[in-house]
Amino acid sequence: MSRMLRASAIMAAGTMVSRLTGFVRTAVLASAIGVAALGDAYNIAYTIPFILFDLLIGGMLSSVVVPMIVKAQKQDADGGRAYEQRLMTVATLALLAIAVVGVLCAPLLIQLLTTDLTPRATEVATTLARYILPQIAFFGIGAIAGAILNTRDRFAAPMWAPVLNNVIVIAVGLTYHFISRTGGDVKAATSSDLALLGLGTTAGIVVQSIVLIIAVHRVGFRFVPRFDLRNARLGEMGRAGVWTLAFVVFNQIGFIVTTNLATGATGKAIEQKLGHVAGIASYSYAFQLFQLPYGIIAVSVITAMLPRMSRYVHDGDLGAIREEFASGVRLVAAVIVPAGLLLMVLGPAVTVLIFAHGSTSVTDALNMGNVLQVFGLALVPFSIYQLLLRVFYSFGDTRTPALIVAGNVVVNSGLSFVLYLTLPPHLIVMGLAMAFTASYVVGGVAAWTLASKKVGGGLGGRIVASGLSRMYVAAIPAAVIALIALWATQELAGVTPLSSAIMLVAGGGLGVVGYLVISQRMRIAEISSIIGLVAGRVGR
Repeated sequence: MSRMLRASAIMAAGTMVSRLTGFVRTAVLASAIGVAALGDAYNIAYTIPFILFDLLIGGMLSSVVVPMIVKAQKQDADGGRAYEQRLMTVATLALLAIAVVGVLCAPLLIQLLTTDLTPRATEVATTLARYILPQIAFFGIGAIAGAILNTRDRFAAPMWAPVLNNVIVIAVGLTYHFISRTGGDVKAATSSDLALLGLGTTAGIVVQSIVLIIAVHRVGFRFVPRFDLRNARLGEMGRAGVWTLAFVVFNQIGFIVTTNLATGATGKAIEQKLGHVAGIASYSYAFQLFQLPYGIIAVSVITAMLPRMSRYVHDGDLGAIREEFASGVRLVAAVIVPAGLLLMVLGPAVTVLIFAHGSTSVTDALNMGNVLQVFGLALVPFSIYQLLLRVFYSFGDTRTPALIVAGNVVVNSGLSFVLYLTLPPHLIVMGLAMAFTASYVVGGVAAWTLASKKVGGGLGGRIVASGLSRMYVAAIPAAVIALIALWATQELAGVTPLSSAIMLVAGGGLGVVGYLVISQRMRIAEISSIIGLVAGRVGR
């Protein structure tokens, strides 16, 4: 536990700064371009490189590439250096080709991801996509460099590099805000406006990748292009990657369904002359906020956990895998449980404070906050689900996660379609968040059952359930405190960015303090460990 906690703390610090600057970035962009048609067009274009990266390489990183690098480090006479160079060579060539093809196919990609966009919004989204798509090459190369760093237990650079990316895009958003008169009006957006937004976004990823390349160079990796690809184990990677590709394809099918239904909600609102309702931009921004606690603690634990579990599998130590997983779940839940409850209460206060400026109105921000409240329900099942998948990946098993995610997508997409057809336009995106939550509850149950069989002795379900129950007992009073502060502030001051700040300071602050005090009284070990680590570092 202590070793995982120390490694996770290093990553959590970088991730926290990255996520916080990411929120500033998102708030600046939302203020500059809004969450209506221009905001939707930008968010659609921005997601395309990530979709392509996940489809072709990203999904391979955690499930195939990291375990194979660890295997090469253990088995190859040179400690896996030649294998890493071959891997970087293949990735660089493939990503450059993908970037070129993506730019050429941008109109088709926009059509695939959207429903009922206006012709002008479609044109803007396509132009932005062409500016943003080249970043896939730099993003992918940086991700491979990050994987190499992770296998050497160097976690700081991959967690801190995105901060520079965020700073650059913040500067781009501020520049747009001050020099452009377009605001969020998609019809008035000029070619120079779109070039600033698109190329500025790509510049952030370029700088992030350069930082990671420098970091991997400092730990001794020297990139020498190697074209002796017969020794690159591409066949082995391909066999393992077939199911990984299926996993990513299923996930992206689910995402495509979500983006189409979210843009369809906006189209319905326009047809019914209801004004702007939550669309894909609101869904995307709420999802980013939802991922803050997950990104700070769960991603940090997952990143530290996977290389160690891969080594335990190689050594045949199943008991160590069970212990590592159970410790990881309890450590993650200690933060995720109260965070989920507080998001359910304070979601609108968070979004009004961050987004209700410039081209984004208070009403738009409240719509986004309602979506965030629903996402709060998903935080615990989503995080545990992600931890469970790493159990399979440590065994080199990519087939089981692919089958699990297929069921997950069926539940998510099926329920999303039902809610899209039955809910009024202003509730559709909230319904999509609810479908997301339900799918991860179902998927988590299936993944737990199968992972328990995989490790041959269960995953300590009773111990984990007992720990979660105690954490909820400690966290519910915190949520009640936050709810009282929310109600009192709304009664006295209404809903404004200033009153929302008061709600968060009073409700969130008192709630967190209450949770810490109660958990200490209940002797929840994970909270005590986190407090001890933070106190020790502050005291240095």
